[in-house]
Amino acid sequence: MSIRVVVADDQELVRTGFVMILDAQPDIDVVGEASDGLQAIAAAHVHRPDVMLMDIRMPQLDGIAATKAICAATPTRVIMLTTFDQDDYVFDALRSGASGYLLKDLRRDDLVHAVRVVAAGDALIAPSVTRRLIEAVVQGRPLPDIPVRYRDVLTARELEILVLLGRALSNAEMAAELVVSEHTVKTHVSNVLTKLHLRDRAQAAISAYEMGLIVPGSAGDAPSAGAFDRPS
Repeated sequence: MSIRVVVADDQELVRTGFVMILDAQPDIDVVGEASDGLQAIAAAHVHRPDVMLMDIRMPQLDGIAATKAICAATPTRVIMLTTFDQDDYVFDALRSGASGYLLKDLRRDDLVHAVRVVAAGDALIAPSVTRRLIEAVVQGRPLPDIPVRYRDVLTARELEILVLLGRALSNAEMAAELVVSEHTVKTHVSNVLTKLHLRDRAQAAISAYEMGLIVPGSAGDAPSAGAFDRPS
């Protein structure tokens, strides 16, 4: 079954380029386009795509607001399109439900890979991009209160997994670091997302920063002191 995609971008040439690249793939079907946030929301309801590529800066309604509306009302998974040097909205985008983001100067193969990854239920948490953006945004604003007492909710192993999610490690990298199987890692990741009511790994990474398990800019993104101390 083909992956159904909608491309939302107010720049026609950019939008057309993404459509041509994706439509050329045998397993991807571009079912709609949108040139602003309101059109993106309408397209999500009409076409019910698996994945939507969403520009951040668009007329009528910006991509962040559109993403929040789409993720709240449909199963569509959203990938934000941004330029790192100009956009400082990534934190808000991920909190709104986006499953990741891409830089607009990405390679053709990376775009296709990203759509497939997100359609499969994963998120774009690449150390080379995502962690830099998360850190830049988190460092520039106060952290909100945490709605759950995570030490009472997560096991010690699940806390470790949350820290590794914050460090943007893949399942294979987590398995190697913890000396367990990838299947075991997948189970722990699923438990973390369920217990903390998170949509995907992108929001888990943000939560790791919010909870103080990761100190932005620290060596190796190590957990903060006492992060794994559990109440007696």
